[in-house]
Amino acid sequence: MKKVLLMASGLLFLFMMNVQAQTKSVDKVIAVLGSDVILLSELNQQYVMYLNSGNPVDEKVKCYILQQMLVQHLLKQQADIDSVMVDDKQVDDELDRRMRYQIQRAGGQDKLEEFLNKSVLQYKDELRPDVKDQLQANKMQGTITEKVSITPSEVTKYFESYKKDSLPDIPAEYEVGEITLNPELTKLEKQRFLDKLDAIRLRVKSGEDFGFLAKTYSEDPGSAAEGGDLGFFDRTMMAKEFTAWAFKLKPGELSPVFETDFGFHILQVIERRGEQVHARHILIRPQTTPQSLERAKLHADSIYTNIQANKLSFSTAASLYSADKESKYNGGMILFSDNVTARTTFIPADKLDPKVYQVIDTMKVGEISKPVPFTGQDGKEGYKIVLLKSNVPAHKGNLDQDYTKFKDKAQQQKSDRIMSEWFEKRRKNTYIRIDKDYQECSELKIWTKPETTEAK
Repeated sequence: MKKVLLMASGLLFLFMMNVQAQTKSVDKVIAVLGSDVILLSELNQQYVMYLNSGNPVDEKVKCYILQQMLVQHLLKQQADIDSVMVDDKQVDDELDRRMRYQIQRAGGQDKLEEFLNKSVLQYKDELRPDVKDQLQANKMQGTITEKVSITPSEVTKYFESYKKDSLPDIPAEYEVGEITLNPELTKLEKQRFLDKLDAIRLRVKSGEDFGFLAKTYSEDPGSAAEGGDLGFFDRTMMAKEFTAWAFKLKPGELSPVFETDFGFHILQVIERRGEQVHARHILIRPQTTPQSLERAKLHADSIYTNIQANKLSFSTAASLYSADKESKYNGGMILFSDNVTARTTFIPADKLDPKVYQVIDTMKVGEISKPVPFTGQDGKEGYKIVLLKSNVPAHKGNLDQDYTKFKDKAQQQKSDRIMSEWFEKRRKNTYIRIDKDYQECSELKIWTKPETTEAK
């Protein structure tokens, strides 16, 4: 597997070098849309991002990417006309989000910079205009469809457009609530982990190699093998306590031991570049003790008893005690979204956490489980109290049970139709020229007309 990954990385690197060579030597205009031009280098940049997201090499994808770029330019042009704008903070936030994802995909900031042959700051500066255009285009599309509404009769008409034997199969769905309780260590229990890291810090202060000690002792799987090196990061990418020390210290300085939600850290700043810091750290994660786990169980038992005695509602208990930040403010209910329908509390059986499914499999609707032990994705142990609010068996789609689903799909279909009509009208009244190398793309056929295609 490792060999395959290395080969894939090598192919990606070679492709990137080829893209850079093309950009320098044969960059050209591949599309004209009104007064806007789209360059080959811009298309290749989008394709590289597609590859760095873990997608397979496929030159045909460039047709789809170019089509999306044309859509974006049309929307952006209209946004300029209608004064639909986005502010710099929105652009910065989106750039930061994309950089975090790209850095994670590349395996670290240094690896991404090596792959791109440029710094992340340079890369962000290059992406900024396109990201701003994309956000502006998205906002314009939202403006076009924001008033789209759907009536009950339209939902019924959409439902009736299905042939009886083609109605979708709706899998079994569950509404599940949970109260998550993580063990909390006392100050005394934490002390031995703090002392362990403080002893390592003294060894660094005495001249031992930080990188060697990080490789030996750090419990951060993402950076330990790199000697604790985190590469460059900005103020948005780390825990607030970590960021505070990273931007306070001067290059070469070593922090005291400090705590975040991840555990105890020491960090050393290597370099500062404006609002970016290059640092390395050593992490020691406090381990759950039998005593702390027993305290969590006793707390969970107490909550369960109070709920059963009607002294406390499940939703109130979740908001007061649950450690799950997403569900605790939703009455403890777990939310689900498939990117087509809006977020909902109804979760398909195959999308439910298998460990939660094991608990509810033998429960009755309305029943609350006794506290059950669990281990989170981060390896931390704890207890959960689970509520089975409802159970909808697998069935053929119907309006009685699935009205909201069909309403969402009908509204999406209506929005798509309105956007298609808008694009068709704009396309007919906009000068469009597609380079001959891309005119055979099936995705681009609707963009070419005899009077606007490239002259022979």
